[in-house]
Formats: sequence, C-alpha cells, structure tokens
Amino acid sequence: MDSIRYKIRDCRDQEKIEGFLRQARTGYLGLVDGKLPYVVPLNYVWTAGKLYFHGAGNGRRNQVMSENPEICFTVCEEYGTITDPVPAKTDTAYMSVMIFGQAEPITDLDEATHVLQEMINKYVPGYYNRPLSKQHVDKYRSAVFGGPVQVCRVIPRHMTAKENPVEAEKMHSTVTNAQRES
Repeated sequence: MDSIRYKIRDCRDQEKIEGFLRQARTGYLGLVDGKLPYVVPLNYVWTAGKLYFHGAGNGRRNQVMSENPEICFTVCEEYGTITDPVPAKTDTAYMSVMIFGQAEPITDLDEATHVLQEMINKYVPGYYNRPLSKQHVDKYRSAVFGGPVQVCRVIPRHMTAKENPVEAEKMHSTVTNAQRES
C-alpha cells in the first residue's frame, strides 16, 4: 500500500484519527464493479477499531461487495479556506481518513444490535428513551423496505490520514468589510 506522498500532511495521531472517525457523519464507500468504480455516500459508525455501516440487503452495493469485498472507505471534512497574500498559496483546512479492507456482512445478532444502537447514539442521541432490543433488530434486518437490512463490518487492513489544520488568523471569512462596518 502506498504511503502519503505529501508527508507534512500525514497524520499519525491515533487518538485524533479515532476522534475524527467517531464524530464525522458521512463516509464514502468505494467499490470496484467489474472494471468500473462505484462510490456510495453512507452514514457509518467507528467503534472498537472497526467501521460499520448498514443498508438494504439487496441492490447494487451488496451485489458489488459480494463479487469483490475489497473496499476503500473515505471520510473527509473541510474546515475552511486558508488565505495567504500570495494567491497561489491559498489552501484548505481539512482532515481526511482512508480505510482499506474487506466488507463483510454481520450475521451475529448481538453485534448487529450493538452497531445499530451505536448508529442511533451517533445520529439521533437522546431521541429514543430505551435501548434497541435484539428482537427489534432481528425484525428490522428481515422486514424493512420489503427485504432484509444488512449490517456490514470492515476491519481495517490499512489506514491513512491527512490533515491541514485550521490556522485561525489566516482563515477566510465571507463577511465583507461593508458587513463589518454595519
């Protein structure tokens, strides 16, 4: 696996990477469909050093993964534009992580229940007043949308992370001078 070419952007702070993966909301699942790329934006959770996502048990994504389970999952957040007096030195503040591994469907009801509870905790914290039951998850996995819902796990084989931190004094503001004066 290739390493990051632009070494100054390489992030190896595992705590920072884990925190980023826990809070970011959307990731992009990259697959190979025959000879064609196929990328799907997804909600996901990162827990216990593994990536999890779910969705309908049928459809193109699952067909592609059943033929080739190799994936690249990318999470990226932009924090704004870093300005410089020299136009060619304007840059972007961001963090990104790429996870490489194989997607595998989860068949264990306890693990699927844990993952779906983690998704609820992440995307709608405090909305439900009690934890998911295994019976609810089992029913959900077999009946929603007229077909099963599949929960998948990726155990990272390789991960890279890059960042260009926010430089508060250099961040571009869309507030104009006229707006500041009013």
